[in-house]
Amino acid sequence: MKSFKTILKVLFSALIVVLVQCCASANASGENEKIFIVGPETADCTGVAPMKCLQVKENNSAEWTNFYSNIEGFTYEPGFEYVLKVKTEKLNNVPADASSIKYILVKQVSKTKK
Repeated sequence: MKSFKTILKVLFSALIVVLVQCCASANASGENEKIFIVGPETADCTGVAPMKCLQVKENNSAEWTNFYSNIEGFTYEPGFEYVLKVKTEKLNNVPADASSIKYILVKQVSKTKK
């Protein structure tokens, strides 16, 4: 009976090690997913030049912030509030005036007329 418990402990420990390594490698690649709320209006902002920025927040209680990048696969339509599931990828060797994060639409969760 003791040997069975010992085997279970070893297997459980090995499983934990594998899970930790998998999570660490996923985080090391810079990939993860976020939920963005995109507002119904854009705002004037200045990046490299004057432009229109999406208004984005990551939860309902947060303040709207200017979003200077684009979201690959997402087409914005004024007058609607969106909830988006977005994947982020860390980019290497980007120009000084470019974002080091690439945003990719995973799923449009909702689109509500405002």
